[in-house]
Amino acid sequence: MKFLHTSDWHLGITWRGGISYRKDQEFMIRQICRIAAEEQVDGILLAGDIFDKSIASQEALELYDEAMTEICNGLQIPVYLIAGNHDGAQRIAQCSALLERSGLYIAGVLTEEPQKVRKGDVDIYLLPWISTDKVRSVFPEQAEQVQSMEDAYKVVLDRYRADFTPGQKNILVAHAFIVNAQTSESDRAAEVGRATMVSAAVFDDFDYVALGHLHGPQQIGERIRYSGTPMAYSFGKEEKQEKSVTILDTDTMQQKTVSMPQLHKRVTLTGTFDELANGAYAEEILQGYVRLDVTDRYVGLESVALLRERYSNLLEVTGRDFEREDARITMSVDELEKADKDPDTIFARYCEDILEQEPDAHLKALFDKACRTYEKEAESR
Repeated sequence: MKFLHTSDWHLGITWRGGISYRKDQEFMIRQICRIAAEEQVDGILLAGDIFDKSIASQEALELYDEAMTEICNGLQIPVYLIAGNHDGAQRIAQCSALLERSGLYIAGVLTEEPQKVRKGDVDIYLLPWISTDKVRSVFPEQAEQVQSMEDAYKVVLDRYRADFTPGQKNILVAHAFIVNAQTSESDRAAEVGRATMVSAAVFDDFDYVALGHLHGPQQIGERIRYSGTPMAYSFGKEEKQEKSVTILDTDTMQQKTVSMPQLHKRVTLTGTFDELANGAYAEEILQGYVRLDVTDRYVGLESVALLRERYSNLLEVTGRDFEREDARITMSVDELEKADKDPDTIFARYCEDILEQEPDAHLKALFDKACRTYEKEAESR
């Protein structure tokens, strides 16, 4: 029996609240469907963070509907899905009993009884994102034992292990942050939630643990794997990651990674303004999602307009500070183009980059006063 393991689709995500990734995510879904069909998998393990926000946008819901309809009805492949920390657990689990008839198995919130689906000689345990408070409420008789996230996982997974049937192989689908696992820039929730980390030992005795939550594909021992996001959502580490899905053969318990093509290549280019404006780059870079690091000058709206003629999907620019040669300012192109309409955001980014702190009330007041003074001077001209 074969399963495709994927996670962290983040349907509805945008680049800093601006540029939509809808076309990229439509392409991503088509590639997952293609791989599932070519590999002739018997099911898809979707390990959380299907959506980017707990209250999903209309666009995200449309993508989800299209994906599940094509996989479950079109390809006749069941999906085993859990809610991640970004998903609205109650919302995603609505009509779950009804949807099972179509092959869509959803675990939205933790329950006292294990949420398990048997498929041949494989038992698939679905464990959605949990918290210590949730575990205490579901298992009140063991509430005093739950002092950390590690304790919470032990309580829940001990209950799952007690449910094992001799002769069955046991797969766990979960959304968790394992100690020493590698994060990426787009792992924003994980980076600020290190108190939720657990050791790999909490997953002992499962034959395979299909994890979501971290965006870089990685192996934790022989049996535990993060599939990573099927597309890159940030610059830095994710530029160098080969995005993929994992194929698990439960007859041999062997794993195979299958690369995920990207609609847009994501890359950071560094150089002087002239080098970046005139450099001989491959077409996939020129048409990809680009971050430019301009080393020799301040980058304003005029410079951005010139660069966008060459890089059609330019997302972010870093340039020298207008006054301080040793300082660097990073702005998204969307922020730069809206600078005259949203000066507060630009000021906040300036403080983060130059002062390395968010502006306090005093700085904000001074900036507001400066803006009003400028507006009065502009009106009197």
